[in-house]
Amino acid sequence: MKLDDCRYDGSKKFDLSKYPTSAKMSKKLKPEYAELTAANTARMAELQEKLYADGREGVVIMLQAMDAAGKDSTIKHVMSGVNPQGCSVYSFKTPSKEELAHDYLWRAIKNLPERGNIAIFNRSYYEDVLVVRVRNLRETYAMPDRFFEGSDDEFFDARYRQIREFEEFLYENGYRLLKIFLHVGLDEQRDRLLARIDEPAKNWKFSSSDLAERELWPQYMDAFEKCIAGTSSKHAPWYVIPADQKWYARWLVSEAVVKVLEDCDPQFPTLSDEERAKMAECRERLINWPSE
Repeated sequence: MKLDDCRYDGSKKFDLSKYPTSAKMSKKLKPEYAELTAANTARMAELQEKLYADGREGVVIMLQAMDAAGKDSTIKHVMSGVNPQGCSVYSFKTPSKEELAHDYLWRAIKNLPERGNIAIFNRSYYEDVLVVRVRNLRETYAMPDRFFEGSDDEFFDARYRQIREFEEFLYENGYRLLKIFLHVGLDEQRDRLLARIDEPAKNWKFSSSDLAERELWPQYMDAFEKCIAGTSSKHAPWYVIPADQKWYARWLVSEAVVKVLEDCDPQFPTLSDEERAKMAECRERLINWPSE
């Protein structure tokens, strides 16, 4: 399986069941793909330096997944070579009172990176068409009556449209979006949750609420399918990454990050003749600077 096999841009019907949770790669290949991931990490560092110096495009990387799919570890391993000076990570947790008093895109907008920088969203505004749909949280909002008009399908279709338009707006204003769904299997999630219980070093990761969400697995898969189908576009496609084999998933994600950075085609700024002449003058001054 290659990266293009994971890409969905909305040009055809989307069926999540057609996207595997495992690439079923031999474990013997793990060292090889670890090296490939490391090479991509080094390439990212080169491209990020140019992106930062160029300052014309910003990149937003969004990770969505069920619990224990590997979002945190993906960020840790894949983005390890990125300069923190030009990268920020924002985790979308349960909205605060202040955030609920604004539109659902507000907390994403205020965390957009400056052009030249990268932002990583651990979850994102997509929670507002995923958990909100599955948990029927729409009914809990303090909103005007028109907010509650229409069926659930009509409500979320409207949100999909709003998201598509918002993401096109971002593209037209100098941003690239990389949207990744780490597609973990039900059995693999069980094993990872058990590891969080059985291994003391992982106990801190476990929450009983993970089981409550797991009980709603079919509803979440349906919500993800509708969400990906309704919000994919040419400039903001989704990548459905098989996440059961973490080492292979990390390579695929690293491929996607390198691709979006290469699509930006960042270049170091070029100097005018006047600026070059000024630099040459400064060079001479430094060379002829009196010694101590």
